[in-house]
Parts: sequence; C-alpha cells; structure tokens
Amino acid sequence: MRLQNALNIEDLRRCAQHRLPRVAYDFLELGAEDGVTLAANRAAFDRIAFKPRTLVDVSSRSLATRVFGQVFQAPFGLAPTGAAGLYGFEADLALARAAEAAGVPFVLSTASFVALERVAREAGGNKWFQLYMSKDRDASRKLIERARDAGYQALVITTDCPVGANREYNRRNGFEMPFRLSLRNALDGALHPQWLCNVFLRTLLTSGVPRFRNVDTDVGGRIVSQSTSEFRARREALDWSDFAWLREFWPRKLLLKGVLHSQDALQALRLGADGIFVSNHGGRQLDGAISPMEVLPEIVAAVGGRMAVMVDGGFRRGSDVVKALALGADMAFLGRAPLYGAVAGGEAGVRRTLEIFRSEIDRVLALIGCPDVAALAPECLVVGGRGGRSTEPAGAARPAALIA
Repeated sequence: MRLQNALNIEDLRRCAQHRLPRVAYDFLELGAEDGVTLAANRAAFDRIAFKPRTLVDVSSRSLATRVFGQVFQAPFGLAPTGAAGLYGFEADLALARAAEAAGVPFVLSTASFVALERVAREAGGNKWFQLYMSKDRDASRKLIERARDAGYQALVITTDCPVGANREYNRRNGFEMPFRLSLRNALDGALHPQWLCNVFLRTLLTSGVPRFRNVDTDVGGRIVSQSTSEFRARREALDWSDFAWLREFWPRKLLLKGVLHSQDALQALRLGADGIFVSNHGGRQLDGAISPMEVLPEIVAAVGGRMAVMVDGGFRRGSDVVKALALGADMAFLGRAPLYGAVAGGEAGVRRTLEIFRSEIDRVLALIGCPDVAALAPECLVVGGRGGRSTEPAGAARPAALIA
C-alpha cells in the first residue's frame, strides 16, 4: 500500500494486520482479558456529539498548542509504547523523528529497543522519558540520571502497572522478552517475510536479540540482566512517598501517568507534579476500568488549570482529539496509531499518521465553527446525545493558557 493511499488510521491498521505475524499484532492491538475496557475507550467517543456554530469566519485556523511554556504545532503527542521495535526497525527513532518533524512531543518508553541516549542523540525535538519506576531507588536513580544527562525535558512516571496485566493472548502466542521466535511463531514469521527480514532479522543482525535496552543494558550498552522480571516485581510496593522522592530528585517537568480518579490528580498536584496523563493504559491493564474520556471532565474541574492534563486511550480520528480538548485536556497522546504507521512505512508511515490526524483536526475545527484549538470548550459538545443519559454540555471548563 502506498502511504498516500492511506486515507485514515483504519487503513494503516489494516496494513499492519496484514504485515505482522500474530504474536506481534496481538501484542499491539489487544487489551487485557475480555477487552471490555479496550472497547469502552472507543465507545466513549461515540457518546459525544458536536454542537457546531455556523457563519463563523474559519478561513484562518490554528492548531498551535501551548504546554509548559512551549508552543507545539498540533494538540497531540506520541505516547510511550513499549516494544515499538517489533513494528519497525529501530521504530523508537522513527517515532521520535516523525514527532520532531511535526513539532509535537514524543515520549520514549522505558521498554524501548533503542537506548534512551541514542534516541536523544539521533532525534531532535521535544523528548520526554516514560519511567516504570522500581521500589529499588538505586536502580530507579540510575535510569533517571541517564534520562537527565541525555537531556530529556520531562519525566512521565507510569503508575497503573503495579502487577502485570492478564493478557492471555501473550501466553497463547508465546510472547516473551527478550523476544524470541518459537517454532510456531517462526512459521508465522515466514508467512510475513517483510516483517521477518526488515524488522526481526535486521534487528537481530544489527543489535542482537530484541530486548529492552534501558533496563537490560547500562549507559554503555552492556547487558546487565537477562530479564526485567525483578525490575517489574518491585513496582507493587510503590506509594506516594516514592513519587515525593522522585519530585525532589528530578529537576525538570514531572508527570504522573495512569490517573483515573480526581483525588489522585489532586494528590499529584500537592506533591508537585507538573501534569498528569488521564489514562487506563489503552485498556491493556485493568479490564473493566473506566474510560479516560468519561472521567476527564471531573479531573479537569478538580485541578482547575493548576497542572497540565494529558489524555490517551483509543484515539483514531482527529475528531476524537477535538472532543478531548473541548472537555478540557491540554493534549491528547497517540499510542497504537503511530505504530500502525511504523509498520506501514517506517518513519514516513509515522509521518503519514500524524498528517492524517492534523488534517482531520483542522477540518473539524472549520466544520464546528471554531478557528483555534485554544477556543475549544464544553459548549462545543453534547455528551450522551447518541443514546446516553445526559444531553447537556460537559461541565468542565477548559483552562485559559497553561502553566509556564
């Protein structure tokens, strides 16, 4: 498929499904357990309708978004995605470079196949680092220092993974890290030669068995462990005192990811967080958790413009982003969608993903009579208008300009 023939994110998703072996596609696309939360993330957007104004001059439109005193060229960023290297050769670099070209932030995952130092060296733009923090503060300190020394502008601590999720398909497919092909997966890989040669074998020949380069290796690239299981096991003991320690230790912007309760948002604010991600981990952790879009207005109202509010989970259209902004989010972050682009065409495919979102957002702004994303407000929407309970506008006012 030629990238310009991909007219929407669904086109890119179908391309990814065609090109990937099952073990890789399932890890990308599916959620936890029965996929209830995964489906709810998408259904939440369908319960929100636009309430357009007409005869508004929209001949000049702006997608520029100001966060942390910096102006970005669009109101979205690239969310951290673990094991992105399964979807393109050195896909973490492709994602970072595409974000730089689009003028939007990119969040590198702890679970990346490319070391954080190399991403910082070889991709410009505004880069943030996502941290899976261990209760072992010495181990966490070393990783945080690496991110600090490499120049990452913000640290995003993910807190909704105290234990591993119940992703039964991973066990059925034999998915593990470091990544290896079982006989069954090798046969499936042979049926997907483009992925086998251009992604898996190329990675194997260039840098060895695909592994998490930020926790399995040190700053010099030397392998320091064969498994991340011990690192993961220490996360279930984390509490707010660890976040307070992190706030004292990290000198730059600090965000908390995995917030679905207004009281957690307020506690993060009290402890000095600069922002939060309203997120249920894309439906990949707790099946049955509330959708971020459902709780977003409550959280925005609770923090009252005193911190940045990001949101992720299920974004597939520019209209989804516009709805999130109108409910008070400062930015939406895209997870699976850029990876579809990476599968379809590497960095160029990721750029195509971001172009689609940008063009769709711009078109929606014109059609609802709102020439600037900064002017989006709950009055642009009707929540529950498609069979839901409420037909009133959402009650969260969008903060005026945010936070220097």
